[in-house]
Amino acid sequence: MPDHVDPASSVEETAGNAGNADNADNVVPLPTDNPFSAMDEAMTSQAAGGSRSKRLPVIVLWLVAVIVIVVDQATKQWALSALSDGRHTALLGRALGLVLVRNPGAAFSFATGQTWIFALIASFVVAVIIRVSRNLASRSWAVALGLVLGGAVGNLIDRLLREPGFLRGHVIDFIDYGGYFVGNVADIAIVAAAVGIIILSLGGWEIDGTRAGAPDKPEAEGSDGSPSSTRRGARARRKDRAEELSEPEESSEASARAASGELQ
Repeated sequence: MPDHVDPASSVEETAGNAGNADNADNVVPLPTDNPFSAMDEAMTSQAAGGSRSKRLPVIVLWLVAVIVIVVDQATKQWALSALSDGRHTALLGRALGLVLVRNPGAAFSFATGQTWIFALIASFVVAVIIRVSRNLASRSWAVALGLVLGGAVGNLIDRLLREPGFLRGHVIDFIDYGGYFVGNVADIAIVAAAVGIIILSLGGWEIDGTRAGAPDKPEAEGSDGSPSSTRRGARARRKDRAEELSEPEESSEASARAASGELQ
């Protein structure tokens, strides 16, 4: 043990020990998790939900189109085998029946002999629908466009692959509407799509899911989940976090000064 102890150094050592003890009592341990993890998870879940909601109409469009194409081609194959004798089969008297017709024109036997022109038109329609589907956010429009796509592709397959040759193939029709015209499932899908598109257009519904004339909701209003509200909440949480971390340091310095004053 040393013979001489400096009183000043002893006081400083005592104050330092007291300060360390106070710091140990007052320091708030830092959280091990990210303080913004909850917000990040919420934003991630919202983004995932938004992505799913955008993909759903496109999925509906292609699902409807595939169903129409499969049903159309299956019924045409059935008609080729079951109605090949050319006889008319009545279903609802004279109003509706079945008879096999090879149509070299457009829907309902329109423009006979211009098959290649309608094949090109159908190809253009398919390309336009695929391009429009990038902005598709309405399931109603998805169903309507899916019907158009399925009907156009269904008859396009006949024009491309059936006799007498490429771009000149005859469309298989077999549904007789009272002797006025003969059609197929693809024609029914196209007509239903036309009716749906007219209704959606008159009602003001847009392809992107909005409705014409509806008031817009600006982001500045700060409703729950809006970008402005999220940014303000993040700033407030960062400010509160900074204040919480600064309070233990100020308390530790005050305790050290008080202990030093008492020892002096």
